[in-house]
Amino acid sequence: MTPTDVLPVALAAILGTAFGILIVSFLSVHPTRMSGFLLAATTAAFAIVALVAFGAAGLAQWAALAAALVTAVLGYAWMTRRVLSREDSRPVPALIRRRGDPGVGHTAIVYFTHGEPETYDPIGWLNQFREFDGQKIRFIPTLVRPLFLFALRQHYLVVGKSDHRRGHQEMVKSLERTFREQGDLTTRLYLCFLDDNPRPDAAFIQALNDGASRVVVAEVFVSISNHTEEGRHLIEAVDMEGIPVEVRFAGPLWDSATLHGMFVQRAAHHLEGLSKREVGVLLVGHGQPDEWDAMWPTETQHEVAFRQSIMRRLEEDGYPPENLGLAWMDFKSPKPAALVEELVSRGVKRILYFAAAISADSMHSQYDIPMLVRRAKVPAGVTFENLGAWNDDPPVIRAIREIIDDQLAMMQPALAGTLDTPPAPTPSGDLPAGSPAAAVPEPEPAGVLAR
Repeated sequence: MTPTDVLPVALAAILGTAFGILIVSFLSVHPTRMSGFLLAATTAAFAIVALVAFGAAGLAQWAALAAALVTAVLGYAWMTRRVLSREDSRPVPALIRRRGDPGVGHTAIVYFTHGEPETYDPIGWLNQFREFDGQKIRFIPTLVRPLFLFALRQHYLVVGKSDHRRGHQEMVKSLERTFREQGDLTTRLYLCFLDDNPRPDAAFIQALNDGASRVVVAEVFVSISNHTEEGRHLIEAVDMEGIPVEVRFAGPLWDSATLHGMFVQRAAHHLEGLSKREVGVLLVGHGQPDEWDAMWPTETQHEVAFRQSIMRRLEEDGYPPENLGLAWMDFKSPKPAALVEELVSRGVKRILYFAAAISADSMHSQYDIPMLVRRAKVPAGVTFENLGAWNDDPPVIRAIREIIDDQLAMMQPALAGTLDTPPAPTPSGDLPAGSPAAAVPEPEPAGVLAR
C-alpha cells in the first residue's frame, strides 16, 4: 500500500473502535439516552461503509474493512468491560454514634428485602455478574452481557416501571400501623434493599445514628440464600464495637403458616364463578443455578418446602391435587408453559398463577413469569389470572409482624422511649433508611449479633 492508502485504513480503525464503543453504550444506557447512542452508532456504521466503498480501492479497501471489523470488536470488548466494572455507588452514611452510647431507648425494625430499581438501572445485575464470576458459575458469556442488559431494558420499556420499591414502601407503612395501633409510638421502621437504595449497611448505620437501643432485622425473603448472606456481610462490616445494641435477625418466611394461608385466600377471590375442580393454581418459584445448590442448598429447599406447604393448604381448601403445580422461572424445570398445558389437558378452564417466591411485584411478576405462562399452547376460552407477588396483603403483614415479635420476645426490653411521634416520611414518600440484614444459618434462634 502507498502512504495515501494508510489514511483510509486509519480512519476505518478509528470509526470501527467508535462503533464498538457506541453500540455497547446503546445496549446498556438508560432509556433517556439510548436514542442518542443509537444515532451515533448508526452514523459510525454508515461512515465505515462509505469509507470502505468509496474511500479506498484494491488492497487498501480490504485493509480498511479488516481494520474496521477488528477494531469494532476491540471497542465492543473494551466498552463491555468498562460497563461491567461499574462500581456500586450507593451512599453509606458515616457512623457518628459514640462508643458506650446506649441510645435513646427505642426499637428499630430493619425491613430488609431484595429490591429492584423503579426504572432501568443495571447495577443489581452487574453485582450479580461479579458474584457469578467470583464463584465460577457459568451464566452468560461476558461479551453477550450487553445484550442481556438490552433485554432487561426492553422489559422495563414494555412494563413501564417496576412496582417493587413502591410495593415495599406500602408494606412498611402497613407494618408500622400495626405498632401504632397497639399504642407503640416509638418503634422506628427502616426500609433497605440489596439491589436498591438504601443498602443494608446504610440503613443499619442510620438506625444506630438515630439512637436505637435494640434492632430487629426483618428479612422479607422466602429463603436463606446468598442474597440474605450478602446483606449480613454488609452489616457485619459495620464497626459497632463498644456500642451496646442488641441485634437479632428474624430469618426468612418459608415456614410461615400465616403467609401460606394468604395464597388460599387470594385464590378464592379469583375463581370467577368456577368450581375449584375447574381451576388450576400454578406456584412459580424463582430458582437458582445447580452450582449454587451445593453452596446454598437452603435456597431451593426452602422454596420447594414453602410452595409444597401452600399446595397442601390449597388441597385442604378443596382444590384437586392434580390441578396444582410447581414451576420454575429460571435455572430449573418444569417451566410454567409445560405445566399450564398439562393442567388444561385435565379439563382446567382457568389458571391462577403466583410469583410465589417474590415479596413484592417486580419485573419477574410483572413481565417474566406472565411471558413464560403465555407461551403455553392452550385452546381459546382458557383464562389466566396473574395473582402476582405477596404484596401489601394483610396476611403478609401479619406474617412479617410475627417473625419480628418472636425476636422481640427474646430480647432485653428497650428503655422507656423518649420519642413521642414516629419519624415523618420524606417528600418522596420514602421511609427513613434502615439497619442490618442477615442470612440466618437456621431459622431457629433466628440470629443474634451482639457487640
